[in-house]
Amino acid sequence: RQQSLAMQLLKLVLNCLNFDFIGNSADESADDLCTVQIPTNWRTIFLEPETLDLFFDLYHSLPPMLSQLALSCLVQFASTRRSLFSNPERAKYLGNLIKGVKQILENPQGLSDPGNYHEFCRFLARLKTNYQLGELVMVKDYPEVIQLIANFTITSLQHWEFAPNSVHYLLTLWQRMVASVPFVKTAEPHLLDTYAPEITKAYITSRLECVPVVIRDGLEDPLDDTATLFQQLEQLCTVSRCEYEKTCTLLVQLFDQNAQNYQKLLHSSSRNPLEITVQEGCLAWLVYFVGTFVGGRLTYTSTDEHDAMDGELSCRVFQLISLMDAQLPQSSNEKVELAILWFLDQFRKTYVGDQLQHTSKVYARMSEVLGITDDNHVLETFMTKIVTNLKYRGRCEPVISKTLQFLNDLSVGYPFCCIWHNIFLLKKLVKIEAVKFMLQNHTSKHFPFLGVSDNYSLSDLRCRTVFYTALTRLLMVDLGEDEDEFENFMLPLTVSFESVTQIFNSSFEQEEAKRMLIGLARDLRGIAFALNTKTSYTMLFDWIYPAYISVLQRAIELWYREPACTTPILKLMAEFMQNRSQRLNFDVSSPNGILLFREASKMICTYGNQILSLGTLSKDQVYPLKLKGISICYSALKSALCGNYVSFGVFKLYGDNHFDNVLQAFVKMLLSVSHSDLLQYRKLSQAYYPLLECLTQDHMSFITSLEPRVLIYILTSISEGLTAVDTIVSSSCCASLDYIVTYLFKHLSKERKKTLRCRETSQDGQRLLHVMQQNPEVLQQMMSILMNTIIFEDCRNQWSVSRPLLGLILLNEKYFSELRATLITSQPDDKREVLDQCFRNLMEGVEQNLLVKNRDR
Repeated sequence: RQQSLAMQLLKLVLNCLNFDFIGNSADESADDLCTVQIPTNWRTIFLEPETLDLFFDLYHSLPPMLSQLALSCLVQFASTRRSLFSNPERAKYLGNLIKGVKQILENPQGLSDPGNYHEFCRFLARLKTNYQLGELVMVKDYPEVIQLIANFTITSLQHWEFAPNSVHYLLTLWQRMVASVPFVKTAEPHLLDTYAPEITKAYITSRLECVPVVIRDGLEDPLDDTATLFQQLEQLCTVSRCEYEKTCTLLVQLFDQNAQNYQKLLHSSSRNPLEITVQEGCLAWLVYFVGTFVGGRLTYTSTDEHDAMDGELSCRVFQLISLMDAQLPQSSNEKVELAILWFLDQFRKTYVGDQLQHTSKVYARMSEVLGITDDNHVLETFMTKIVTNLKYRGRCEPVISKTLQFLNDLSVGYPFCCIWHNIFLLKKLVKIEAVKFMLQNHTSKHFPFLGVSDNYSLSDLRCRTVFYTALTRLLMVDLGEDEDEFENFMLPLTVSFESVTQIFNSSFEQEEAKRMLIGLARDLRGIAFALNTKTSYTMLFDWIYPAYISVLQRAIELWYREPACTTPILKLMAEFMQNRSQRLNFDVSSPNGILLFREASKMICTYGNQILSLGTLSKDQVYPLKLKGISICYSALKSALCGNYVSFGVFKLYGDNHFDNVLQAFVKMLLSVSHSDLLQYRKLSQAYYPLLECLTQDHMSFITSLEPRVLIYILTSISEGLTAVDTIVSSSCCASLDYIVTYLFKHLSKERKKTLRCRETSQDGQRLLHVMQQNPEVLQQMMSILMNTIIFEDCRNQWSVSRPLLGLILLNEKYFSELRATLITSQPDDKREVLDQCFRNLMEGVEQNLLVKNRDR
């Protein structure tokens, strides 16, 4: 009974300390709420040393289930806001915390419980989060405590299988300590130059020692958990830069030793596969470490000696690349390859492309050993490695995917560099033989992953889009207006399209044609994404229209039930409709904008009509078979409506029904979707609501022509979307509502003038007004939602919410008065006057019947 009471008391204290006192945290369960904003009138309790002593005593006295809660409370005590104390008080409080840490580490029995261990690691991390290194070193027991913490960390790293999630907090502590070293002004020694290299060494050696155990016992490999791996490596890279010479010496020694063992095993007559796998696992870890340390170079603290050491380490990885590639195509290790790609990317970010680093000492050692004298040679090595991977590792999806990502990053350049610098880098790339080879030979004969045989699953074809985006960027470097070069580049795709056309016109091998088309759609989407100039985009349009686009239309007609086929084709069409960098602003004599829209209209109408014939679908099938396709259609239509390259009035003028048809398809598809689904599926809501915003902004004549039930459906969807968590959705709802309300208000203003011309043009507005008068609760409910959001909620898009508000108030003045009275009376007595004054301020100076003029006020 006493234990039960103690547990409830500790939980109560913990809940008090966890309370978000100033309302600045969206998620109270998040561990990054590192400062507890303790109220000032609790100060005396925190200043009494007995308070902390009590919780440390509880930890030592209670059984694990309860001592864990005592530690959780101490984590929050360690996070108390700094401003609660004066400087001497804070030093004393920190001294008591450190004294408690020392007691726990000197009597570590309780830490054998995983819960206690985890909370203690969190406690240690919070010490550095809330206190500066300069303050910690001034504590009396600092030298003994830092040694105890270092020993505890080393032991924890060596027992890597015990509570792996807690290691993050220990590494956070050391990372923050080491990062603070340049800013410490006190004369007291911080001793990190003694202990940080030991931490780095313990991490490295423990990870190498885990490899044989993982392989022998079939345990979960830490290398497979990439999120944790990269998080820990990022922390380690800061720690490793303290006394960097020691770390590099250790790594060079371990790398040489493991590489020699690996070579011996490869050349031995017995070739034990298990031993080879273990050795490759160790090499993978070592390559990750080298990549991490090279990527951790900081310009302001690096020296020529550090760069020379990076060169020593990098040499070994480049040599390992040659060794691994020499074994192809017989054998290949996925983990080593992924580690190598990580290293290459880190090296690229640190030592390639920056003008300042041509003289860097990193290349001195590399030129001696490998003949790599500057970043031109490194780029050649990169591209050769990429081509090798794409040629020989086509069956290994993770390696292909990471290789293509690396190629893509190279083709983009550096996001923070000037544009000329990136152009200069790309011009270097296109001169490399491996790049020329790719641009001229992008076929499945040379790159098996481009094949469409049954050996590859359809999802594997996704990576083709990235490949063609990168390749097209490289093509664009020197393309200019050279149509012949573009035709040559497109030749493999031309051949494939001609084959599909023949299959369609003959025996019709469905499966083969389908796979080829999926591949082509993904390839073309990658190409279209990279063509951001009017000239290059026009070349692509002339290539695909009209012959090949009709093949895509036919595919949608035939295989509408198969999202694996329709999704890539619809996404391709959506990409075509994007007017990025004004690439779709064709010449005034060109009808291409209208022709493109007509094709999009045909495809959306075909897909929409066919998909509705499927009838009712089960909950697990409704998104993949129907809603995903609808969301892509909506996205494509939105791009067309907002792209500014089609004059939609022309369609009606010349009796062309493509625009009307696509709008009717939009309505049919919309009515087949429930309101709950519209908001439940994020991609669908992020496509539908911005599309609705476009329609209400520029095509109100269409909105007003809808049947009342459809109009009410749309207005209800806006009403429900106003409270969506996603600001894209709620902002689009506010904008759509604003356009509708403004349209109604203007219509009523014209009605009051009653001139003959106004009366003739106001039939559309009259229809909308009639529907609103029949259903007054729709706009009233929306006003209520917006008012409640502004007054009672954390409104993240206040400007958007404010836009429709005045229109709603002016259209529903009587209801606004009632709502105002209800909201005021719902408040406690002492707040009513305040809220009443807020409402008076809101409408102060606002003239009736002047919406546009007063909206900003």
